[in-house]
Amino acid sequence: MKSNEELLREIFARLDGLDYVKAEQIPDIPLYMDQLTTFMDERLEKSKRYPEDKVLTKTMINNYAKNNLLPPPDKKKYTKEHTLLLIFIYYFKNMLSFHDIETLFAPITEEHFSPGRQQAAPSKESELSDWSLEDIYQEIFSLEKEQMKRLKEDLIKKFRSSMKTFSQPPQKSDSAADGGSQEYLKLFSFICALGFDVYLKKQMMEFLIDYIREESPPSNKKKK
Repeated sequence: MKSNEELLREIFARLDGLDYVKAEQIPDIPLYMDQLTTFMDERLEKSKRYPEDKVLTKTMINNYAKNNLLPPPDKKKYTKEHTLLLIFIYYFKNMLSFHDIETLFAPITEEHFSPGRQQAAPSKESELSDWSLEDIYQEIFSLEKEQMKRLKEDLIKKFRSSMKTFSQPPQKSDSAADGGSQEYLKLFSFICALGFDVYLKKQMMEFLIDYIREESPPSNKKKK
């Protein structure tokens, strides 16, 4: 049985093995759905929990389109902008509802996927038109190294704090827990600390998305 310290080392090794899809790795030519799902599965393979998992399927893409997360393809082909948006959706889909993801990306999709946007005059109220979707993507992921560094530092702090828990049995207990039980309880404490962190950050994300929703109500234009 692995010790908790060995598990922590494996966590760090897994984190070091993760990488995001670079914008320059995405084909500049439009892709058919099968090509798109294959590309996503290959590029994000290391992020899968199990080898048989699929990063993206046709059903997922259709669900995203039905829920207004993903604009429709052009003649059954998906542009580089579609792929960039799908990568964002991939990271958010297990944390936020479809409705929240739609709200979060609505200003971006309206700016970069609306018909005739190339001919439209730049908005005086927004600077979104100054940024291509690829520019936005690269700017966001430029933070990856610093974020990973801070994450590792925080993981070590949480791990060390968790390893100090359950060292002594409750006073009412006459028997000390065996080593295996202590290791499990300490690991349980570590997982709970990670879970509490995720819970609080999810609360903050939802709060901010609600703010975006209130400040930028959806367009009243009916879809054709």
